[in-house]
Amino acid sequence: MSIYIAVIFAYLLVLTGFNFYRARRVKSQDDFQVAGRSLKWQVMVFTLICTWIGSGTFISGAEFASKAGFSALWLAAGAWVGIILIYFLAAKIHTFGQYTVGDVLEVRYGPAARLFGAVALILSFISIVSYQFVAGGFILNVITDGRISEATGTFIAAAFVILFTAVGGMVAIAYTDLPNGIIIVLACLLAVPFVVAAAGGPAAAKEALEPGYFAVVNSQFGAHPWLKAIGYFLSTLFLLMGVQSMYQKFYSAKSARDAKKAVAWWTLGTIFVETVVVVIAVFAFSKLQGQIDLSVPKAGGKVVLMAAKQLVPVPIGVLLLGAACAVVISTGMNYLLSPSTTLMRDIYQRFLKRDADPRKMVALQKVLVVVVGLLAFLLATQLKSVLEMSFFAYTIYGVAITPALIAALTWRRATRAGGLISIIAGTVVSVLFFILSKILPASKVPDGDPWGIPLIYPALAASLLGLVLGSLLTPRPKPEEIEKFFPRA
Repeated sequence: MSIYIAVIFAYLLVLTGFNFYRARRVKSQDDFQVAGRSLKWQVMVFTLICTWIGSGTFISGAEFASKAGFSALWLAAGAWVGIILIYFLAAKIHTFGQYTVGDVLEVRYGPAARLFGAVALILSFISIVSYQFVAGGFILNVITDGRISEATGTFIAAAFVILFTAVGGMVAIAYTDLPNGIIIVLACLLAVPFVVAAAGGPAAAKEALEPGYFAVVNSQFGAHPWLKAIGYFLSTLFLLMGVQSMYQKFYSAKSARDAKKAVAWWTLGTIFVETVVVVIAVFAFSKLQGQIDLSVPKAGGKVVLMAAKQLVPVPIGVLLLGAACAVVISTGMNYLLSPSTTLMRDIYQRFLKRDADPRKMVALQKVLVVVVGLLAFLLATQLKSVLEMSFFAYTIYGVAITPALIAALTWRRATRAGGLISIIAGTVVSVLFFILSKILPASKVPDGDPWGIPLIYPALAASLLGLVLGSLLTPRPKPEEIEKFFPRA
């Protein structure tokens, strides 16, 4: 057994013991879903970083950078802008202090909005969890030089994520994210100078790669490169601004001040990590491109993993591979807890059993964590591309939930009809265009986009039009209906 796999499995076993220890503190629904609303900003910073930095960064982001170079930062930049915008809402979100985004949607738009929002969230988050499992299998396969197959690795990753989440909920997630977040930031910081040096520096990398790798928008971005680049930007922007995993962290904060301070540091941490991963991927690809066949699905996604084994000293390589595993586990846990919380809070507790016993609620949610995890695992066994699935998952959530959610917090004129139409229209158009991308002739779907139009544009247009027109064509909400969001002086 190589030192890489030995250290990583040892770390996973330590996390297992730590999670079982922390799980003893879970006594109530508050503990399981929002960590007893006790997280200080120092803990929140790293758990927010781990909420966002997942296989979408280390695998699909690296795959994207291997094919498109620094243009891959368009995918990350949407998140950076989203975080900055969320900074101004963090305190307000914490003050509202519920459990899910469905709580916000129902107070503002009614029970139907909560229900349809739950459907969109579950579809999106099961997709996100599934490709975390796939990425975990991919990482273990590369680390072990094929001794662990991708299928077996996917099963191992799924088992750890489901176990950790079911045992401790948000308590386990937040305090697992603390060491994982430190490892991720430290690994990126230490690895990048060695990778750049191994590639011969910027001049050698430019000579080895096509000019498009250093362009603002690479011509490989589909039929309409600028349209595609901005589409990536918008999909991550709208996902981040409404993602329930993040809102649960805000609800978990000890105070509104802790929530807001954590977001400020989260902004810096996310910009740093995502930029460094792209830098590592581009420079590593310039050195290792002869070993990577980009025509093979997911091949580009292994460039950071190969860099960890070939271009940096062993201790840093172990740390970088550990960071790759850490993001899979942390992000998988975050996105697995959210749909189970939605099922419990937005469907079971809201529509079936309002007076459920809190301890029984925790037990039932643990069962649901396992059920949702198994569904994600089944989807993972059918998955072909992490990048494709991540773009779909980002889009369906970002267009179905985020416009109505942000309007609920910031636009007094938004009405029940507008919010509900927005959620339904965004979901339906996202699913419709995704199906079209699979059934239309290949000539009609350049780069996976029906007629060359990225999914985000028709779906977001339908959602925003539904929100604005539905609100303006119906009576404005009464002051008492929006007082929770806009208190009267």
